[in-house]
Amino acid sequence: MKNPLECVLVRVTTRLTNSPKGFSMKNISSPLLPFKLASTDEKITPNAGLGLFGEFLYSQGISTLLDANITGFKSNHSYRPSEFVVPIFLMLHGGGRYLEDIREIARDDALLKLLGINGVPSSSAIGDWLRFIGDVKSGLTGLSRCNQALIKRGLKKSGLKEFTLDIDASQIVGWKFEAEFTYKGEKGYMPIIGHIAETGMVIHDEFRDGNVSPGTRNLEFIKQCVSKMPRGKKIKHFRADSATYQSAVFNWCEQNNIEFAIGGRMDSAVKTIIKETAESEWKKYQGSSSILRVTHCMENTDVAFDLIIIRRPWQPDLLDSEADDSQRYVLVATNKKGNPKDIVGWYNQRGEASENRIKELKIGFNMEYMPCGTTKANAVYFRIGVIAYNLFKLFKMAAMPKEWGKHTVQTIRWKFYNTAGKLVQHAGQLWFKVKASCYNLFEEVRARIREFAPETI
Repeated sequence: MKNPLECVLVRVTTRLTNSPKGFSMKNISSPLLPFKLASTDEKITPNAGLGLFGEFLYSQGISTLLDANITGFKSNHSYRPSEFVVPIFLMLHGGGRYLEDIREIARDDALLKLLGINGVPSSSAIGDWLRFIGDVKSGLTGLSRCNQALIKRGLKKSGLKEFTLDIDASQIVGWKFEAEFTYKGEKGYMPIIGHIAETGMVIHDEFRDGNVSPGTRNLEFIKQCVSKMPRGKKIKHFRADSATYQSAVFNWCEQNNIEFAIGGRMDSAVKTIIKETAESEWKKYQGSSSILRVTHCMENTDVAFDLIIIRRPWQPDLLDSEADDSQRYVLVATNKKGNPKDIVGWYNQRGEASENRIKELKIGFNMEYMPCGTTKANAVYFRIGVIAYNLFKLFKMAAMPKEWGKHTVQTIRWKFYNTAGKLVQHAGQLWFKVKASCYNLFEEVRARIREFAPETI
């Protein structure tokens, strides 16, 4: 019996036997395209745009920042902290998923020469370093100080003085040695992340064990986020889901004059309110939905707050034994004044400002994949990923044209990072050549990088 591929080639050849003049059977009958493969020693990179991101890192003094703040250890490999971390930044921006992908950076001779990188640690050496740094006090705290420096530059660039803090916990599945089972029944971790909504940057993260509830120590985490704000900048607004529906959080926001919108919980008191509220009190919301605003309080709250209740028609599942009515409710606790519809709309923006950004951190920068068996080492790696994400936000804000501002890292990778480039040295001068159609964009990005470079590093 003939091979199926042979049969296909026979059919194609037969059909083209009577083809119009101009067709060449010489080229069509071969399963390969008519070109020859050859090697070259020229310095060619598929990551020319990543080279400009590397220049951005250099302009921001990242190496100096890392080496100055991550102290108190000795490397057996004679590498400085920056020589471990910067290649990870490049790898994550380039789309690397695992530590082993650092090899793709190590073998890009043109990129390394362009950035003045003399050597890249192996993935095993980086893993050893992560485990070591995880046990050193200056590891996470040093990385946090580096992140604060970047946050300061991002908030200054925004031109604003008041900001919105969004916090959310998110599961990372990972069957690692020290990983714990989450409330979803999977082994992994439950990091909590604080975003500045106006810039998209992560101001703080806490890498938690999987068995830690999303509502644990949330007030302490909020305070840490606020404490990391630079002088002259403050948190004025706060949003979170129902895991943060806590009296201590409400009290603290009131004491610090912070407007909040926090997802509510359907407890017995709320059920009583819904049951005893006259139908005339409900206002039309969206479509067949209704909205209600009531004053509410919880045990241990210092002052009352408003509870906005949205009622939506719902078709019960025939197999849902707990279904007792045909309505579903969404609750938002707030001290914010104004139209309740506008407040709900503002609260719902949290999906874009927090949940979608966490998705980009986890999927775009591959923080779903933790490299180590120990939780402390993975906490270091996750914070490096957070800084890589923040550098991306800062890079778009400061260096990319305005119309590129809404692009995800996947799009930037496809349209900019993964551009071919050729490095040429002539008369002692390095020339970095890109396709003519890309030149103007690259030149504009470089000009913006020079303009945004700090006066003092």
